[in-house]
Amino acid sequence: MRQYSGKKTFLGIGFGAVQTGLMLYEAFKSNNFERYVIFEVNQDIVNSVRNSDNKILVNTATRNGIFKTLITNIEIYNPGDPNDYQAISSAIGQADEMATALPSVDFYDAGKNSIARLLAENLNPHKPQVIYTAENNNYAAEILLEKIKNYTDGSKLKQFKTINTVIGKMGGVIFDKGTVEELGLDWMTPYSKTAVLVEEFNNIIISKIELTDFKRGIEVFQEKEDLLPFEEAKLFGHNAVHSMLGFFASLRGYTFMSELRNDPQLYQYGLDAFINESGKFLLKKYENLNDPLFTKDGFNFYAVDLLERMTNPYLRDEVQRICRDPLRKLGYDDRIFGTIREALKENVYPKIFAKAVLGGICYVINNKIDIGYSYPDAFQDLETENVKAILKHIWKNETDDGKEEECLNLVCAELDEFLNEFITINKN
Repeated sequence: MRQYSGKKTFLGIGFGAVQTGLMLYEAFKSNNFERYVIFEVNQDIVNSVRNSDNKILVNTATRNGIFKTLITNIEIYNPGDPNDYQAISSAIGQADEMATALPSVDFYDAGKNSIARLLAENLNPHKPQVIYTAENNNYAAEILLEKIKNYTDGSKLKQFKTINTVIGKMGGVIFDKGTVEELGLDWMTPYSKTAVLVEEFNNIIISKIELTDFKRGIEVFQEKEDLLPFEEAKLFGHNAVHSMLGFFASLRGYTFMSELRNDPQLYQYGLDAFINESGKFLLKKYENLNDPLFTKDGFNFYAVDLLERMTNPYLRDEVQRICRDPLRKLGYDDRIFGTIREALKENVYPKIFAKAVLGGICYVINNKIDIGYSYPDAFQDLETENVKAILKHIWKNETDDGKEEECLNLVCAELDEFLNEFITINKN
């Protein structure tokens, strides 16, 4: 039987960009772990890593270029393969820090050997264990814990904690061979058809870990007593501005977000929305938190830094990727209208975010996205009546706070100015 030193064991569940370029990457860089175990249901990926001597390569975009990190000694198993079950069971029992990085929380309890079931059956009640949940859901940790409890009486959970995360790191998986060659990237393995490209940023916030005799091996994460303010800064700042700029960039005809660096008007829109709309209401809301982020200087730095990161040419972020799933992003409870509604509560007028809504509607029109409702053939034909009708249809009467008409009127108040600006833009 293989013998291990006193160093920790890291276990990652899912093997996309967040796992490879953040969780596994930071565990590897910390030099606090000896074992790096991965669960992945895609057998092609499993075979690719195994055939590459258990190594992968991650490309990292900095402000000045791209550097590459080789991660070695990876053990990778498929939860759907009965031959891997014993190794999976043993790895869970030995793991100190784990991380889920799945497409959504819906995958926690999917399949016969679901992650929730595997964890419930194999957690080690005799050692402290944590699992970071990275599914972009504010309640991911609580959801996973409830799923696990369905398979256990709780005896194995006494020293186990599920941890929420706020992840502002950008990046993704690149499939296009031309892009890989143009940027000088390396494939994840010589046998794979994907390249992982992520930004250098690693300022990740996590919920407080309260376990006796536990010390994190991934030391760069920052623990906070209350994640809600930071989750809102990400959703109403980072996510909302990112989507807004994506919609505007699409109207401009740009392919990559980096092209915004040569568009002073749109770049300034990003800064103004960040600082004077998102930042203004967030600072009012959390002025008593006594955290550096929620100060004028702290939030200004956050905004300026994020705009530079969002438009990093080495990240090669595509406008179409930012604009994907526009109906969700125009939802009443999602990032843009969430920002608008929160701003109004603090008596902040979100003028630019109102234009962001119109940018999203234009994206739907220009890309002929089916919303089950008839809309104009050209965004230049938008008017107050059809803007309101389109949004009400997208919302499907799911509004419940009595602010619907106020939000609609705010958006329509910016319609004439928006059309004048972007019709002119499209003619340039």
